[in-house]
Amino acid sequence: MRYSIGLRVHDSIPGTLKERADFIRAQGFTCVHLALSKVLGKQMMEPGVLTPGLAEAVKADLGGLAVAVLGCYLNLAEPDESLYPGIVRKYTAHLRFQRWLGAGMVGTETGHLPESIVRAEDVEQMDRAADFYIERLKPVVENAEKLGAILAIEPVWHHSIRNARCARRMLDAIHSPNLGIIFDPVNLISAYHTDRAGDTVQEAIDLLGDEILMVHLKDWVPGEEGKLPAVAAGIGRMNFDAVARFIREKKPGVQMTLENTKPDNAVQARKFVEGLLEEE
Repeated sequence: MRYSIGLRVHDSIPGTLKERADFIRAQGFTCVHLALSKVLGKQMMEPGVLTPGLAEAVKADLGGLAVAVLGCYLNLAEPDESLYPGIVRKYTAHLRFQRWLGAGMVGTETGHLPESIVRAEDVEQMDRAADFYIERLKPVVENAEKLGAILAIEPVWHHSIRNARCARRMLDAIHSPNLGIIFDPVNLISAYHTDRAGDTVQEAIDLLGDEILMVHLKDWVPGEEGKLPAVAAGIGRMNFDAVARFIREKKPGVQMTLENTKPDNAVQARKFVEGLLEEE
């Protein structure tokens, strides 16, 4: 089965959405990760801007590229209570827009944890942060259910939903078919424990496999303490064996988008991923 491999639109060449889409398609990609505010301007985060007409205009400019993910990377765990209702409205508007656009899902991350907590591996405080995020997430998922839309969470090692076990707890607590997972293997690998990368990735596959709705693919290189610089797939130290096997065996036809590419290495990264998926 042929896989759908795409790009984040904002990783492509500068230009209009149509110019970027034409370039992405010419490079051999078939889907995109679209963050409206990064491509069309910050005003795109305002709920009133997101209309059926805008969705039709975006689809026309994309020229047949599927929108695997509509990005909405606002922090639902924002500590300022006065900002929370507005954040929920923006998520809800994106979920509604997802349906008009025909996108696969609205995708998001879950907000940075304080570096001091992550560095100290303070499990108690990290768990409290996760529980707070889960409570903040529930109204958004309820709106997704009402709209028939899908929200997908991307766990990141230094965020509120920081690993596969935490993501599993979130899924079980909310228990909604409208909530899924974006699997970014590199984002799960702790900069403090790169030696555990293989176990970390396999744990995510084992615990979250059924709820994984799409895949982000990139690579990593060593960085300073507490940092794990991301680069295009195929030019770092990531071992993709388990990920490729999981996709081949369990996720036929899944959409994948590359991250941290540049216009001059995106095709190389795509061919690297295609090679992984062809191996038996």
